[in-house]
Amino acid sequence: EEKYLNTEAELRDMLVGLVGGRAAEEVVFDTVTTGAANDIEKATRIARAMVTQYGMSEKFGLMGLATQENQYLTGRTVLNCGDATAAEIDVEVMRMLKGAYAEAKRLLSENRDALDKIADFLIEKETITGKEFMKIFRQVKGIPEPAREKTHGRRSCGSGGHGTAGDTQGIVRGCTGNGQPDPGSV
Repeated sequence: EEKYLNTEAELRDMLVGLVGGRAAEEVVFDTVTTGAANDIEKATRIARAMVTQYGMSEKFGLMGLATQENQYLTGRTVLNCGDATAAEIDVEVMRMLKGAYAEAKRLLSENRDALDKIADFLIEKETITGKEFMKIFRQVKGIPEPAREKTHGRRSCGSGGHGTAGDTQGIVRGCTGNGQPDPGSV
């Protein structure tokens, strides 16, 4: 399904999912590696756009602080503010990213048993489908299989998609604790 608009909740969930790999390293191994560099870059780009372009910042509200130059050529974003405001933007972006990271760590810690079972599955099989993921998640959490999943135009929690051994986003943002799709997930 093509999608051109995202809600603020969806973007915040994306941030949690993107920093989930780094959070999983810390939760499981009590250390971090360079493996999450690309996800951190993407999360920072989304958070910065939320603050400077989308009006999704508590601090700046509806104020447009950036524009895209040559959208079809370079797509470079240029800030329309002074140095002091640019520094405040950095603080706001960091606040959003730290909040997403804390949420990812909380979700992973609370679901550590499921995380370990899914990791075992991935070590053995190397990939996992959404249905396989949800089957393991439901078994670990003692959640009965649903009679029939409804998607209402959105991908359901237990269908579609494949994960890999390095993918923790399903645990971090895929489902609520009751086995139903997280309303903020895409």
